[in-house]
Amino acid sequence: MKILTVSALVCALMALTTADAVQEAEATKDQTDQRQLVKRPIYCPSGWSRFRGRCFRYIPRAMNWAEAEKECQSMNANLASVHNIEEYHVIQRLILTATHGYKEAWIGGSDAQMEGTWQWSDGSRLSYLNWCSEQPDNNFFGQDCLQMNHGGNNCWDDTKCSSHLPFVCGKEINGFLD
Repeated sequence: MKILTVSALVCALMALTTADAVQEAEATKDQTDQRQLVKRPIYCPSGWSRFRGRCFRYIPRAMNWAEAEKECQSMNANLASVHNIEEYHVIQRLILTATHGYKEAWIGGSDAQMEGTWQWSDGSRLSYLNWCSEQPDNNFFGQDCLQMNHGGNNCWDDTKCSSHLPFVCGKEINGFLD
């Protein structure tokens, strides 16, 4: 009877020890999984500059507006939209750093779909404006695309989309990677 009791006790201890080992292994696996799920911020790709959750890149190669937009799209971006004065200054500094001047460049504004209704090519709302005095004027038929750093005030001007200018691409940083 004592042998049976001791045997039963040994079996029970082995079962408990095995259960503890399984629970410990599962807990360790859960901790490892938790560490792997820690969120890491996404950074802008090489050659891009980050500002408040967005990435910008100045491309010095002159193209017409449509070609520039297509080039930005090939980098999973659009011609840059500008939502406030701080973003505008960041983009201006990108151009200044690359060219040592405030060179005219394409950004993503256009009223080609409906004259007088300006839209950003990335679909975001156009609420911040930095038009030069008496602009946009569509002075010469077909001035449907937005260039920045125009004139002495480095403001916006509508110009022909067929003009060849360098350009600035912009894209959102999509939060975090797992």
